[in-house]
Amino acid sequence: MKKIVIVFLALMFGVTVVNGVSGKQPLIITENLLSAKAAFPSAIIADHRVVNYVRFDMIPEENITNAKNSLHIAYGHTSHGSQIVTGMTGLIAFKESQNGTAGLYDFNNGGADGALDFHDYFVSGDLGNPDRITWSNRTRTYLDDPANADVNVVMWSWCGQVSSASEEDIELYLSLMSSLENDYPNVTFVYMTGHTDGTGLEGNLHIRNEQIRNYCKANNKVLFDFADIESYDPDGNYYGDKHCNDNCDYDSNNDSTLDANWAIEWQNAHPGEWYDCTSAHSQPLNANMKAYAAWWLWATLAGWNTTTIPPTSNPTPPTNITPTFPVPTILIVMGTVGSLATIVLIRNDRKRR
Repeated sequence: MKKIVIVFLALMFGVTVVNGVSGKQPLIITENLLSAKAAFPSAIIADHRVVNYVRFDMIPEENITNAKNSLHIAYGHTSHGSQIVTGMTGLIAFKESQNGTAGLYDFNNGGADGALDFHDYFVSGDLGNPDRITWSNRTRTYLDDPANADVNVVMWSWCGQVSSASEEDIELYLSLMSSLENDYPNVTFVYMTGHTDGTGLEGNLHIRNEQIRNYCKANNKVLFDFADIESYDPDGNYYGDKHCNDNCDYDSNNDSTLDANWAIEWQNAHPGEWYDCTSAHSQPLNANMKAYAAWWLWATLAGWNTTTIPPTSNPTPPTNITPTFPVPTILIVMGTVGSLATIVLIRNDRKRR
């Protein structure tokens, strides 16, 4: 017998309605329903929208473990880029203190004891230090060394060089990345935006970051959007139009003065929901969010995908429903009105013999 279940996803608020019952727990649509290509855009973008997947433990542990078993990551950076690493370091104890599985988020150079193989500072410099080309040559030397033959992910970060970059400078960066991708097809190269600098949406930094984003979206690249993560708090409040900078300072009243700090405000309002860690040039919460986004990226690169929309507050599952959609299931998108999407799921309830 076929049943038609109409699901309204109130996307703006993270609320699901299943057969007339609503709750804050987002509807989980499994791999039986949608393929990876349907679940995410072709480009893989780790930005503020993904941090709550790890924050609220929405990625199954087996997918975190799969990332640790399959990825061998080399990361090059200087001070700003270290926020990802110090955030990942602090995340280990924080998750374990919340009754998480011991060692789940472990990482080290070599992947010993089941940890993620993560070669931090695999060579010196960053995307603009000592110049805008040397990082590429050093990457080639590293990958050509037989000792590094297992490396399958390379990520580089900027320090402050995007702020002063010209359009031609960014074109050079994109060209060098593309050349590496062509010459090392078994390696995933992760693009990155430059950190916020307080110049706002009209500043050169934002324009050049948009140049990077647009290229990645148009060419199906993998992007760690450093600046985007620094422009939102975990609740999704936006500060990019308030001249936020790398320290998370922002202009609260449009008087051209950076008189507030969104990270400190959020930390003070959410005791116990963040962890203290080193965060170069910034606040601990910024490094927290970078670590969440990084682990989302590792899991995604290793094959995990979902269409679950992460909430902005810790979800409490409704107790009166357990929506399940056994295979085979057909998805029909009826259309959207504003932020409200209507999806029809036609379910075949005949039992398998």
